[in-house]
Amino acid sequence: MTTASAPAPLTLPAGFRWGTATSAYQVEGAVSEGGRGRSVWDTFSHTPGLTHQGDTGDVACDHYHRLDEDLDLLADLGVDTYRFSIAWPRLQPTGRGRPEPRGVAFYDRLIDGLLERQISPMATLFHWDLPQDLEDRGGWRNRDTVHDFVTYARYCFDAYGDRVTDWITLNEPICPSLHGTGGYGHAAPGLRLGGPAITSAHHLLLAHGDAVRAYRNSAAAGRIGITLNFGPVAPASDRAEDLAAAARVDALQTRLFADPVLGRGYPDLLVRHWRELTDMGFVQAGDLERIAEPLDFLGVNYYKSWVARAAGLPPLADRVAMDMGAVLEPPPGVPRTGFGWGVTPDGLRTLLLDLRHRHPALPPLFVTENGCAYPDEVGPDGNVDDPERIAFHDAYLRALAEAVDAGVDVRGYTCWSLLDNFEWAAGYSQRFGLVHVDFPTGRRTPKSSFGWYRDLISTHRAAGVAA
Repeated sequence: MTTASAPAPLTLPAGFRWGTATSAYQVEGAVSEGGRGRSVWDTFSHTPGLTHQGDTGDVACDHYHRLDEDLDLLADLGVDTYRFSIAWPRLQPTGRGRPEPRGVAFYDRLIDGLLERQISPMATLFHWDLPQDLEDRGGWRNRDTVHDFVTYARYCFDAYGDRVTDWITLNEPICPSLHGTGGYGHAAPGLRLGGPAITSAHHLLLAHGDAVRAYRNSAAAGRIGITLNFGPVAPASDRAEDLAAAARVDALQTRLFADPVLGRGYPDLLVRHWRELTDMGFVQAGDLERIAEPLDFLGVNYYKSWVARAAGLPPLADRVAMDMGAVLEPPPGVPRTGFGWGVTPDGLRTLLLDLRHRHPALPPLFVTENGCAYPDEVGPDGNVDDPERIAFHDAYLRALAEAVDAGVDVRGYTCWSLLDNFEWAAGYSQRFGLVHVDFPTGRRTPKSSFGWYRDLISTHRAAGVAA
């Protein structure tokens, strides 16, 4: 009789950084306290019919009032890094003008609390919460917003640059631009546009590049990068139509932002596909050089891969920027998360290897988000058992380790998320956290995955010290 052997220990380089993450609107709550202004997500979530059961981020996880409790959870978890975002409308209520002192003070408390617990702060400047006043002026479709963002970024560097050594300019710029402005109305600010949505993507990238330059010219001394989300795509068949559809979607999901940030300009395939929506006239002389400001690291968000099947395009009058002439499905035969996303750890390894192959001068990588949603519940014994999440993170970390063994320079892993939180239009229906949150009361209950991740970090750290 044979018995199954135990899985090999997970090994990553000494000094590999372990972390977890949240974002401001998804956890903070207190949307009307401390001088905070409204964001596009306040407006969107309060518009009837746009979020699951009318859920909003008004309270979320109440992180604003439970900051010390959450910092203690991070200390118990034993992470090296905590990735959070600064809410632009909490720091600048209208997106312009002097910083709100109460907003500045909140993030002072957060950053100092992390350092007291020997946790390195990783601050994201923009995680989809554009001040509503700026959206009313045209949002990211308005080139003036680039200047507004850089002014805000400078305030952050001046206020926190003596303590925050890792900065992310933008998180997933495809979301506020193409999903929120050029998609199907399912995300803030909820617009369905063609050319103007593509313009907004360019302005986000320009804001990123100018903010990196502003950081280099500030007194802050640390590292700065950008976080992009990637969804690799394979064709559903070897038919020419499916091959072409997959190529278009892959250019959108993996190259639209990475290529210009890393100095290669916009993918020709996308520019040709969008020619009926825009002539790209918003790209001014010198813009691409500004966008390609050298990075200290590239943040990689990866959740899932797709299979693309060719489909017809809508009439031009109804077409939005996200229309690629394709239907996307999870790869056949793979398990699904509670969100219906395919579990595809091999896709992470392939993505990391492809990034290194496509960009020979690739900066160090940091996996800034990876996670899964399942319908976790507190059991009769008061515990939350989530073996599927443990298996998920274990599989993806092993895929990451294989990429590192193959020569990809990955410096850390920040799992999404510390807490169950407001999951955008899905409201509170999807739980990604290592910690269960009872939303009516705010009660926190660490899940079994919390203990597993804590033990993994401790074991890895001990092995690194021994080595």
